[in-house]
Amino acid sequence: MAQTLYQKLVDSHTVTRLDTQNVLLYADLHIMNEYTSPQAFTGLKAHDRAVAVPSQQMAVIDHIIPTHPVQLRVIQDPSSALLATNMAKNCAQHSIALFDTNDTLQGIEHVIAPEHGMIRPGMVVLCGDSHTTTYGALGALGFGIGTSEVEHVLATQTLVYRVAQDMRITIDGALSSGATAKDLIMYIISRIGAQGARGYAVEFAGAAIEALSIEARMTLCNMAVEAGARGALIAPDAKTRHYVLERTPDIAGEMIERCLTDWAALYSDRTAHFDLEYRFDAADVAPFVTWGTSPDQAVAIDAVVPQPEAAVDATARAALEQALRYTGLKSGMAMEGLPVQRVFIGSCTNARIEDLRAVVAVVRGRKVAPSVRAMVVPGSGAVRLQAEQEGLAAILMESGFEWRQPGCSMCLAMNDDVLAPGERCASTTNRNFEGRQGRGGITHLMSPAMAAAAAITGCITDVRKLEISHV
Repeated sequence: MAQTLYQKLVDSHTVTRLDTQNVLLYADLHIMNEYTSPQAFTGLKAHDRAVAVPSQQMAVIDHIIPTHPVQLRVIQDPSSALLATNMAKNCAQHSIALFDTNDTLQGIEHVIAPEHGMIRPGMVVLCGDSHTTTYGALGALGFGIGTSEVEHVLATQTLVYRVAQDMRITIDGALSSGATAKDLIMYIISRIGAQGARGYAVEFAGAAIEALSIEARMTLCNMAVEAGARGALIAPDAKTRHYVLERTPDIAGEMIERCLTDWAALYSDRTAHFDLEYRFDAADVAPFVTWGTSPDQAVAIDAVVPQPEAAVDATARAALEQALRYTGLKSGMAMEGLPVQRVFIGSCTNARIEDLRAVVAVVRGRKVAPSVRAMVVPGSGAVRLQAEQEGLAAILMESGFEWRQPGCSMCLAMNDDVLAPGERCASTTNRNFEGRQGRGGITHLMSPAMAAAAAITGCITDVRKLEISHV
């Protein structure tokens, strides 16, 4: 029977079928952070259970960590410091690898796992964080789980899993100049809605997807969850194989051919059935920016804030009106030219070396506007080091950006990088919810290049109107 890529991955990891909708799913890798794991370890201790497969666990301190550019980082907040201390104790007790606060390779979980070769095509990867969908860029099924499920995975290396429906989104054509993978996924979410992929595992396909770099594919898969997707996948190709093999020295000799043979079967069969399909043309994608408080409340940079009357129903209209009240915008306003006070470049969506190169291409030879505080937070220690070796960090600092230590930082208000009430931020993150970056703060999502343009001009700007250098 013809199968989709998603069905192949689920079937290959099914320990047993529980009923018509649920299976017991085996996890190749389980990743933990400091804020979704404490209760799970407490549960293990209460039932006197051990971690079943410590070697297939990995932990990182990333959400609560300060990113100030100091040599030795100290978490000052007592409750956050306790989370980090308990994580270290639990990992030591159960022999789990930990990227701790001052580990030179520490970073955001969804950045360090791929860059260190932990993610490989055909894997099932679980983590107590919704943006685990990132790993679909490498042909791995990744998705977020809850705290009680974290405990179950620690104890059994399995998960009771409700199988999703299949969706395919095909992107034909090529992205135009100035448009990026971030703009593409924001365009898609704006078209299908924040719940448009709810209950589905989404496979991205088409010429535009094939043309994307692996890092750009990670951005795409990372934000698929903002449309409600339970998973995001891209069939592995030559780019995938090259990216993974460069980072996996343990795959050597005869094992290389075995892996390549296995990975070559990871695609959706030609006659496989998808429950829902969408098709878009990449040429229609312009640089995008959010105007509201949900990732689907986004428009092209040359468009205006929509009218409440454009909402499909009363509920949608109420959401639109509330978003306008929170952001202080009015329907019919142009997004271009809207002043910002902060610029944040980072997060598991856009903090890889490719993203930083895109920023430097915009800011080289320019200065951050006096009215703006702009910071760049690399996604990992490895990214930070590479950016310094390539001279990117020096250009960013010369331009007036703060060059920070790696971490989740201002993506969410769980550390000391937060917006003040009323501050408006051009951000490369994945969510623009009310208070996401700080109580009363206003977030406008956009690509790294667009955020860089906002930093230089002091307002939301169409990056296509700026002369771009080549890094």
